[in-house]
Amino acid sequence: MCVKRVPTVGGSIVLTDDGLAVDTRMAGFTISPHEECAVEEAVRLTSESGGSVTVVTVGPVAAEEQLRACLAVGASAATLVETLPGAPELGPIATAACLSSVAASGSFDLVLLGNEAADTGDYQVGIRLAHLLGWPVATGVKSLSVPGGLVTASRNSARETETFTLPLPCVVTVREGLNLPRYPSLPGRLRAKRAVIARTPAAAAPDEFVRVRGLRVPSAAGRAATVLGQGAEAVPALVSVLSDLGIVP
Repeated sequence: MCVKRVPTVGGSIVLTDDGLAVDTRMAGFTISPHEECAVEEAVRLTSESGGSVTVVTVGPVAAEEQLRACLAVGASAATLVETLPGAPELGPIATAACLSSVAASGSFDLVLLGNEAADTGDYQVGIRLAHLLGWPVATGVKSLSVPGGLVTASRNSARETETFTLPLPCVVTVREGLNLPRYPSLPGRLRAKRAVIARTPAAAAPDEFVRVRGLRVPSAAGRAATVLGQGAEAVPALVSVLSDLGIVP
């Protein structure tokens, strides 16, 4: 189970001075909604079929916060692939390489990821990870089951539903809406707070080939209010607006 530390942006998005990243100095951090569903699905599957859930992230020491949040809702163990302090964020190629080293070193049957991270939305890590491992992969999944040692994964495509059957081990990326993620319980929070998180240094990053040249925040459409009038004088104009909307005849 792979997650990523992403900024919680509740208001306007502000870029750094160089225009290459989102300014997170005043933001909190979380994991992406797709990944919340992936964690929930991993916990659900192991509770039904046995096994354990190991959650992994690539990032700074501060990313332990997101790992403990996953432990609080039922993950069994956590591993931080630690990047150097102040180092730039790894791209999808380097991230997949780091995750593959963890996946290859353990006896994992199923690796779940969110379909894309909420901050970069590059959709690449799951596919690149599967390629490095030599495992089959299904992406954009909205329904998942593991009957008889096989993975059955479904996703919506235009007006149809596509269903894939994959042998284990495999990689699956899931979308928000797959399930309803649970809230952590108080015992879960306390257990996560005491848990020991394994750490491993990030490997030397391979060349990403694609680099960010700049980010741009799209201009938001302005909002304006129209004053129809004051008191009883506004009634005819109000009736006209409601009539145009089809609310009154």
